[in-house]
Amino acid sequence: MTKSLDNEPWRELPAEVADLIEPELPAVTEEIIATIAREVPEYARPLEGRFGRGIRTGVDEALLQFVALIRDPDAGRHRGREVYVALGRGEQRVGRTLDALQAAYRVGARVAWRRIAGAGHRADLGSEHLALLAEAIFAYIDELSADSVEGYAEAQAEVEGLRRRRRQELAATLVAGEVEAGDVATAARAAEWAVPATVAAGACRDDDLAVLGRRLPHDSLATVLDGTGCLLIPDPDGPGRRSQLSKAAQGTTLAVGPAVEPAAARDSWALAEALLRASAGGAIEPGGLLLAEEHLADLLLFESRRIAVRIAARRLQPLAELTPKARERMRETALAHVRHGGNAVAMAAELHVHPQTARYRIARLRELFGAELDDPDARFELEIALRAEGGE
Repeated sequence: MTKSLDNEPWRELPAEVADLIEPELPAVTEEIIATIAREVPEYARPLEGRFGRGIRTGVDEALLQFVALIRDPDAGRHRGREVYVALGRGEQRVGRTLDALQAAYRVGARVAWRRIAGAGHRADLGSEHLALLAEAIFAYIDELSADSVEGYAEAQAEVEGLRRRRRQELAATLVAGEVEAGDVATAARAAEWAVPATVAAGACRDDDLAVLGRRLPHDSLATVLDGTGCLLIPDPDGPGRRSQLSKAAQGTTLAVGPAVEPAAARDSWALAEALLRASAGGAIEPGGLLLAEEHLADLLLFESRRIAVRIAARRLQPLAELTPKARERMRETALAHVRHGGNAVAMAAELHVHPQTARYRIARLRELFGAELDDPDARFELEIALRAEGGE
């Protein structure tokens, strides 16, 4: 989109000024090119080949367009501006800032003004027109510069977009387990990603992915897989990383799998995704940073909930005839019993009751469950059933 100038001083110049300037153009072009090569360090080399042609074309077009604008200010310069957009894109592609190109524009404006002012004096061009001519040259150079800024920004956005897409593809490839350990470095190079020693996969709601992506370390990979936000976080066990992740997860739920080698990211992702599903299903309290390593038993129950439900139906049958209040009291007592091996004092502390009350409840448990309380396999299944039913 062409940048509109609030002030177009060339409109105030008589068209005859173009006839005065035009014969000077070949000499002005050569002096501008020579001065740019001498004064702009990045361009201090023989202006040959594609690079040289680009500079010469830019200078030629700038001078010709300027003369054309004086002759017909309403003609505009839409066709020629692509030259300067392309120059800006070229600077981005070779990894330079716009400083060198902007310096070249300033050199060109200075040389052009000096040569053209000389021609104006020789032709007795009035001081008012000379002042307008100077203003027109520098305003015109500002417009060329704006075109190049636009081109630079466009090229930069394209590069960033390509890098982002490649990183998204890399994240998806890693968590799918489609890259062998020996090929990770090759795949990462294409995405301009430095391969860390370990990564942890993070899962979140897709609506939270953008927020987390901004908060997490800049070298994290992010994409969306089947409607779930997927992140690969480098060096998850590094100094200060836990605190950084906790802070990033505020206001969201970020489920993080264990640290693994990048080639094994699929294993970390499987646990992170399961953890997110468990939190969404109410099996684990959602909110903030959730670490799979701290919820493995909960995940085992959640992922095997059909089996856990059948175990619960069988092992908790003795509680079926109790009132809801009594059932909940005995469920808590039974869980404390299996946790503490029947130690009444420890059970009393957990249940916040007197040890004698705990002993009474233990006796009641034995009435309900009998020998199952002494059978290791039965106790194991009973704990699974109690945890599954209680969501603990």
